[in-house]
Amino acid sequence: MCLLRSRRLLAILLTATSIGPAVTSWAQGPQKKVLVLHSRARDTVFSIVADREMPLLLDRAMGSKVDYYSEHIDATRLPEAQYKTAFGDYLRLKYRSSRFDAVIATHQLAFDFLTSDRKELFPDAPIVFLTEDRTARQIPNSAGVVVERNYSGTLRLALQLQPDTTQVFVVSGSSVRDKANERVAREQFTSLSPALTFTYLAGLTSQDIERRVAGLPSRSIVFYLIFYQDAAGANFSPVEYLDRLTSVANRPIYSWVDWTVGRGAVGGSVLSTDGQVEAVTNLAVRVLHGERPDSIPLLARTLDEYQVDWRQLQRWGIRDARVPAGTRIMFQMPSVLERYRGYIVTIAVLFLAQTAFIVVLFLQRIRLRRTEERASRSEAELRASYDRIHDLGVRLLTAQDAERTHIARELHDDISQQIAVVSLELQMFMQMAPQHEKDLNELERGLLDRVQEIGRSVHALSHRLHPATLRFVGLVAAIDGLQRDFSRPSLKIVFSHDGAPPEVPHDVRLALFRMVQEAVQNAVEHSGAREVSIRLTGGVDGLTLTIVDDGNGFDVRAAEGKGLGLISMNERVDSIGGTLRILSSPGTGTCIEVKVPCTVPT
Repeated sequence: MCLLRSRRLLAILLTATSIGPAVTSWAQGPQKKVLVLHSRARDTVFSIVADREMPLLLDRAMGSKVDYYSEHIDATRLPEAQYKTAFGDYLRLKYRSSRFDAVIATHQLAFDFLTSDRKELFPDAPIVFLTEDRTARQIPNSAGVVVERNYSGTLRLALQLQPDTTQVFVVSGSSVRDKANERVAREQFTSLSPALTFTYLAGLTSQDIERRVAGLPSRSIVFYLIFYQDAAGANFSPVEYLDRLTSVANRPIYSWVDWTVGRGAVGGSVLSTDGQVEAVTNLAVRVLHGERPDSIPLLARTLDEYQVDWRQLQRWGIRDARVPAGTRIMFQMPSVLERYRGYIVTIAVLFLAQTAFIVVLFLQRIRLRRTEERASRSEAELRASYDRIHDLGVRLLTAQDAERTHIARELHDDISQQIAVVSLELQMFMQMAPQHEKDLNELERGLLDRVQEIGRSVHALSHRLHPATLRFVGLVAAIDGLQRDFSRPSLKIVFSHDGAPPEVPHDVRLALFRMVQEAVQNAVEHSGAREVSIRLTGGVDGLTLTIVDDGNGFDVRAAEGKGLGLISMNERVDSIGGTLRILSSPGTGTCIEVKVPCTVPT
């Protein structure tokens, strides 16, 4: 009753777990489905490699994703009728709704299981099998690869490496598989030299075997066949048990499968795990591509090669000269000369090159020192010349402004006053002249208008040369005056300011005013601008003046160093420690930005 309930629960769980793969397959469209049945546990080396590599090989060969499933037989329990029945029920319930394009059996145990239960499990699926039994026979709708185990090849290699060997201790287990391997080994070893004495450490507990290999006589070796179960019925991982043996053995250990090289075995004629996986996968691909399994003859493959672990050769004092040609030496450490040959050659070349370089440097040293001295003198002279030119530019600007101030004062105080007197006298003359003299009045009126116009022009010229408002009312008011003076119906000038301090140092105030005056005058006379925008802002870092017009623009790089206006602007900004940036190109207008540090006087 309990067994029946367990089977019902197993059926429910397996039905639920099968829903996921089925939905995935339906969503992705028709795909090939492959089931792999392993003769070994999931944590064995072959199972790990196969489940990692086989899906990749199938996907690559088929050009699309293959639905891959794998199951593992508990080999130690398979002989039990109850386990075999339960495992068959497990497969039947789990895959009852699945149709496989191929079922792959790895090694003889899985193939025998499929042969006996095929009708109930996968009656229509092609079987592809890998076996080590050369007497294996194909069943209907199957194809197979036979890879025989070459135990005697390992022993021949051991005798070449240690020709004085007289005794061989063969480690084997007590399970059905262990005994089957031992029978094959005994058959192969009978053809070897009769001078060898073979001792089979089978039918013992693991502790007894470990005690035996820890005290072996000289001129003997250990042949690790395989070990799944000891005489007490305890099950072992062959990999882990080899680790235990290598930690206690007092004589070298040899084996026949590739995963033992690197885990303490000296080496042998080892069977390639990757090669077995690839061989059976390639055969399965032929079946998946539509080739009829019965038309493929049983394939025989030799996948052995000589391999030795260089570290174990050193451990047991085995000379490298005894290693046969063609043997792959694993984990070999190169000699000091080989390891550092590239460094030694590089250092030698660098040393010679450095010596030559030092000689060249020594010869060039005096010449370089003289050149540096000349360069230093030239740099000092250039710096002094630059300082003189800079000082001259500042003095020139100062003198220019002073001269403008003098001219403006002369125009205002002398010529403008004289013209004003002439204007007054003409007014008095008009009042005294007879009223009937019409022509004379018109002449006098025209003369008066011209004199007054001259006075206004002289006043405006005086203001432009040196605006009095700049000194008395500040920078903002002076720029306001420029805006009014230059504005006309064909030119709109907009001035705005934000955060400008009421008091600005005189040199900064004068330089910024001249910058505005120069920029607006250029916009009026040369650029054909219709609108000019002037923006003055103040902040903690100083003042920023921005002047933008929509005129014709110009090539700044081409005009650099040529126009007197640009030179004057650069000199003015440089004299007050500011920066000038001009952005312009033909047809895009001009933007002038001036930034100056400004400390408000106290």
